[in-house]
Parts: sequence; structure tokens; C-alpha cells
Amino acid sequence: MAKTKILFVTHEMSPFLELSKISEITRQLPQAMQEKGYEIRILMPRFGNINERRNRLHEVIRLSGMNIVVDNNDNPLIIKVASIPAARMQVYFLDNEEYFQRKHVFCDECGKFFEDNNERTVFFCKGALETVKKLGWAPDVVHCHGWMSTLIPAYLKTAYKDDPTFKDAKVIYSLYKEDFNHSLGENFAEIALTGNMTADDVAPYGAGDYAGLYEGALAYSDAVVLTGDEVDEQLLNIVKKTDILSFEVEDNQEFENYCNLYEQFSSVELETEVEA
Repeated sequence: MAKTKILFVTHEMSPFLELSKISEITRQLPQAMQEKGYEIRILMPRFGNINERRNRLHEVIRLSGMNIVVDNNDNPLIIKVASIPAARMQVYFLDNEEYFQRKHVFCDECGKFFEDNNERTVFFCKGALETVKKLGWAPDVVHCHGWMSTLIPAYLKTAYKDDPTFKDAKVIYSLYKEDFNHSLGENFAEIALTGNMTADDVAPYGAGDYAGLYEGALAYSDAVVLTGDEVDEQLLNIVKKTDILSFEVEDNQEFENYCNLYEQFSSVELETEVEA
């Protein structure tokens, strides 16, 4: 029987970038799922403070060379890869000189939120899906982590819904306690548009503030994971309002719960039931 394929999309992962609890879970969960027989892929940005030499990143020529359009500008996408030998996992990094080659991640040395974080978010989300297409690898489940991935669900259910790579994919979003009190700007929704998307498709994202980003993401997600007991009250209210399938994980070692969730949305599982 074919393996269930899970795509993990995150802006941080240990040991490459450790900003919050997200980095721990995105390091441990994929390994645990791979050891249980799932086929996995992991994508994250290659921020400038990720040391290429120490982490042994190298460019994947066959995947690089695409241009990602953001706000009517073409931006070259470079794909790099690194391995975690102890886990036998590979991580794909999305790189772009203008967007990611900086000493800091989301704020400058004075703590000011980068003005182009809206464009960086669009670039990362579009680039992640285009990279998976170029891999020729069709995921059954796309599991998103962190605010920088919040456009992925909307893209999958609108612009990419008929793409053979993603047409059967289900979206799961993990919610965490995040230190985010910024906005991606009033023009974020307009910049986020791609393909045949309309203004109505991105309307749930509002002005791109913390609540807006997740209201948009959860409007297009199939399930949500509540990680720990400190998820922001705003996000919990959004979950209640959307009536989305949700489950709580108190301990990042509760991997069996994730297995059960993945299997609910696995096309492999559905095909097996039909055959039976």
C-alpha cells in the first residue's frame, strides 16, 4: 500500500532556526511520522542567520531557477537542502537574496517589523507550492505551522485547487502561542492574490494582523491543532466561530494523536476504504 504523504510548511525548525515552540515540534513531528511509515517533505525559508556552512546547505539545481511573482515583480527562487543525519530527513530551504539575506528574521536590529514582511510571506507561500509541484510529489496532507504560512490554505483551495499535485490534499493548521503583534498592511490581501483568485477569496485575511491572518487560514483549513494551553484567545474564538474540526495536543510527544488525524484526511486511507 502506498505511503501517506505529509508536507510540513514552517518558518522555523530546530536546529536551523529556533524562535519558539514551533521549532521543536517541526523538528520532532516529521521524524516521528517518518518512523511510523509516512512519507514526508519539509519546507522553510532560508533566513540569513541560518549558517549554510555549519548546516551544510547546498543548492538543488534542478529545483532552482523559478521566478515567483510578488506585487507584479519577478523574484528568483533558489532552493537549497540540508540533511539531519540522525533522523535521515531532508529539509528544503527557499531562498531569495532580496527577501531573506538579512541578519535578522522578522524585525531589524532596532526591533522594527520589516515593511516587506507582507511580500516575504507571499513569496514564501507561493514558492513553497511551486517547489512541491516541481518535485513532482503530491501530498495527501499539508500541515502548516506559524503565521508566515497562513496563505497556504487559501492558495490550495483556490488558485491551486485543480492542480494535479494538490487537488486531493487536505490542510491542517497548528496553532501556537506566538509573539506577533504586527500587521502585514492594508494592501496585504491585494498583494496575496494569484492566479484566478478574487478579492473575495482573500477578504477573510482582513488587514493582515494576527487575528486576520489566522481567520483567513482557518477559513480554508480542514482541521486545526491546538498546541498547548496558551493559544491566543483571539485564535480560540476564531476556531469556535468557524466550527472547524479541532483537537488538542498538550505534549509534543503525543504523536499517535497526529497519526489518527492524518489518517482521517489521507487519500490513501480513503482509497483503501473504497477498495474494501
